[in-house]
Amino acid sequence: MSISDEDLASLIGIRHFESALLRMFGAGELNGTTHTCLGQEHVPVALAPLLHDDFVLSNHRGHGHYLARYRDPEGLLAEIMGREGAVCSGVGGSQHVHRDGFLSTGVQGQSVPLAVGIALRFKQSGQQRVAAAFIGDGTWGEGAVYEGLNMAALWQVPVLVLVEHNGIAQSTPTELQLAGTIGARAAAFGIDFTEVTSQDVDEVRALVRPVVERVRHEHRPAVVQFAVNRLGPHSKGDDTRTADEIEALRQDDWYERLAAGLGQRFRAIDDRERAEVERVVDQVRSRPAASWAALTGAAR
Repeated sequence: MSISDEDLASLIGIRHFESALLRMFGAGELNGTTHTCLGQEHVPVALAPLLHDDFVLSNHRGHGHYLARYRDPEGLLAEIMGREGAVCSGVGGSQHVHRDGFLSTGVQGQSVPLAVGIALRFKQSGQQRVAAAFIGDGTWGEGAVYEGLNMAALWQVPVLVLVEHNGIAQSTPTELQLAGTIGARAAAFGIDFTEVTSQDVDEVRALVRPVVERVRHEHRPAVVQFAVNRLGPHSKGDDTRTADEIEALRQDDWYERLAAGLGQRFRAIDDRERAEVERVVDQVRSRPAASWAALTGAAR
């Protein structure tokens, strides 16, 4: 079983960060909402080094996308809690995070047309960069996705649509809300489509690397679909699936597989990352609220 310590630490760190968020919501320490990526962590970890200088557009379930790219749990948790040191001064919360080269939004489908505009700018300015938009299978019910794909294909811009297909749109199974296949929909626009079913970080990275390079250098838009499991609820506690359904997903989870296969190596990194997340929680919890002066740049 091959995985680097760096990738393993990133995977496990995201897992414990998301688990801590659900625990904190349950204890009444957080406000608003949050959507965790429990079970989907391997996708952003695998793609992070392939997209390190590109523009990533994330979604409502985007903590893993941010953490795999920036390794900044303190800044993200401060944003979610509205504390000093927050990425966006506490005004973006869980879903709307902006940092140089990264933007997340809770508006379903919005990231695809945004990616087209960004990619068009990259093409016109001669930059060898990609605009990569993460969306879910449920987002294929949004018209903005198809408008974006149409223009991406028409203009031949370096857009990469990354579909984390977890088989459920909030509480509706995909087969009850999506006719046909995502691959066929991409083909209707003449857009390349690749399906990835592995949870192995190295395998996923190897499969996606040539796709990213085609998009980057040939300006051929592409859609890549990843088979993932959503282990947690849609949001904080709104899960309509049965306990047996969720347990079946847990049996197919990368965490259990790596724990069994890597033994002590896994346990050592798991203990370290768990302790680090708890340190971050305690540290950010003690900070004062983010101030308006920090947001506006005004003197205190």
